[in-house]
Amino acid sequence: MNYLYPNLLAICVAHVLVTAGTSLAAPEAQNVESETKSWAIPRGGNALQGRVPDRIPRKPVVSWDAVLDGPIVGDAAIADGAVFVGTVMGTFYSVDERSGKLRWKVETEDTIEAPPTVGGGRVFIGSSDRYLYCFDQKTGKELWKYEAADKFVGGGLLVQSPDGKESWIVVNGYDGICRALRTKDGTEAWIYETAEQINGTPALVNGKNIVLGGCDARVHVIDVTNGKAVNEVEVEAEIIGTVATMGSMVYSANYGNQLVAVDISKKDPKWVYEDKDFGFYAAPAVTEEHVFIGSRDKHLHAVDRESGKRAWRFKTGSRIDGGAIVFKDAVAFGSGDGRVYAVDPVDGKEIWRVDLGEGISSDLAFANGRIVVGGSDGTLFCIGGQ
Repeated sequence: MNYLYPNLLAICVAHVLVTAGTSLAAPEAQNVESETKSWAIPRGGNALQGRVPDRIPRKPVVSWDAVLDGPIVGDAAIADGAVFVGTVMGTFYSVDERSGKLRWKVETEDTIEAPPTVGGGRVFIGSSDRYLYCFDQKTGKELWKYEAADKFVGGGLLVQSPDGKESWIVVNGYDGICRALRTKDGTEAWIYETAEQINGTPALVNGKNIVLGGCDARVHVIDVTNGKAVNEVEVEAEIIGTVATMGSMVYSANYGNQLVAVDISKKDPKWVYEDKDFGFYAAPAVTEEHVFIGSRDKHLHAVDRESGKRAWRFKTGSRIDGGAIVFKDAVAFGSGDGRVYAVDPVDGKEIWRVDLGEGISSDLAFANGRIVVGGSDGTLFCIGGQ
């Protein structure tokens, strides 16, 4: 049974509310020329900043949507005219970036929570069935799969071997191991073991170090060439997701309702930003001035990157578990209230909102002037604009 088809009802009900509260019609989006041509790596690149050099689409409309076979909790990848995304039913899809029509789909044996990584004509995706899969990007043919002791819920980074002769994908596992696997056949180049589970995607810092946060309440710094430990920084609680980086600084959320800033060359955190009552489960986004992170207190928090003090908060109707994208002129993010919001990064004032009609817990993806995000009822949405 093919579950992917245009969701005409959602197209009819999806609408845009500008700050003044008026509704806009939804003509076919005319996407402006975009500097960002792909979103092939989780969070937009190896630094995991969730940042693009583009201006946010104005007059946003739902360009297309497609219903998949189950809720979407992992973010999408966009590359070479296709969108790649998995569902909680364990199905991995490739759909056309312009139309949302199915290109191919494959089945895994358990839930897909992880984001895909695309490169070298291949797409890599982890599943809760304990396998990391490598598929041909165009056809969906399985090229290899790697079995771990537990599930994969984070995405992967593509790096070159020290001699430049091989491409590796570096990926964390819920079995507490970070692995560098050869993209050609899935064999191990190196492994790094921690004491507890690892949930998020690893980051590459300064081209030399892999950085990740673990459920052992540590930020781990690893030599990318050999998988050896460089440094560990202890925090107060388990790090439950993907970090963000800028220069030598790493920003991570932990189970103690904290956002923590760490310099990878130091032994103690630089600052700790706390929300006493609610947790941060989203991946941070970062600029020179701020760190942006959603919370289960229903707010997007903007934190001064230097001091760790709150700059502003923006309230939505439900918790924010997905990572934001920072544009030149806006911060965009989804909420469990079923809306995608765009707010001013300086003061948090609302620019626009798009009501999609189903909750959002995944990160946004962006390329070629389009925002792509999955919903809790299994609809994949593409938002374009002028």
